[in-house]
Amino acid sequence: MRTQVIRVAKIPLLMVLLVLFLASAPKKPQQNSPCKKFDPGKSTPNNTEPHTESSDDALRKVLQQMDATARNFQSAQADFVWKMHNSVVNDFVENDTGKIYFRRKSNEIQMAADITQPAAKQVIFSGGKIEIYTPATEQVDVYDASAHREEFEAFLVLGFGSSGEDMRKSFDVKYMGQEKVETADTAVLQLTPRSQKIKDRFPRIDLWIDLRGFSLRQKLYQPDGDYRLAEYSKIQPNSKISENVFKLKKSGNAKTINH
Repeated sequence: MRTQVIRVAKIPLLMVLLVLFLASAPKKPQQNSPCKKFDPGKSTPNNTEPHTESSDDALRKVLQQMDATARNFQSAQADFVWKMHNSVVNDFVENDTGKIYFRRKSNEIQMAADITQPAAKQVIFSGGKIEIYTPATEQVDVYDASAHREEFEAFLVLGFGSSGEDMRKSFDVKYMGQEKVETADTAVLQLTPRSQKIKDRFPRIDLWIDLRGFSLRQKLYQPDGDYRLAEYSKIQPNSKISENVFKLKKSGNAKTINH
């Protein structure tokens, strides 16, 4: 049994990559589905609906839908909730909410996130760098994404607009069944990272993919039993997004720190 003090590990790069997921008030787990949640200690879900087609056929259909969505993808925006579950207290110890944006520009996918609760923060990925602006401290932290290229490319395929083909380059993918997220029908995919570096950090990742090929929920398991959960709602694919969304709204006194 672990007796250590609760850790709130905030890794800015992974916060962005995990939709990109990280970024603290204690909160009880919420039941977002009439079905039971997955048990992190089990390798297969107990809450999936019965299906007659083979898992291979079902997986192929999900990945084909993701491929079709990726071909037509230009942009997306959604509301998000990012949570951190601590296994010591068996509860959520972080709970960030806000809005996230993706767009395809030239040969890259750009991302912007406006975190509104519990503390305001703006995150932008563009041009190979990650910028995080914290209004409370008037500080901009800048990270070179090329220094973490392997992790970045792997986690980017979990975001909106990614293809099933690209996902399989970075992960072994297994179809786990069907489950409702709120009122939406989703297919549950279990991902195992091919990279040992990524597997050491997140040995397993579960995705809930809706009929459009978008991920409504993402769950990242950590070796110590903790996990990170991202949930997305009000997804608007290929909607017009203002250019200002991808620019930092910083004060004139903001200082910039390059990492």
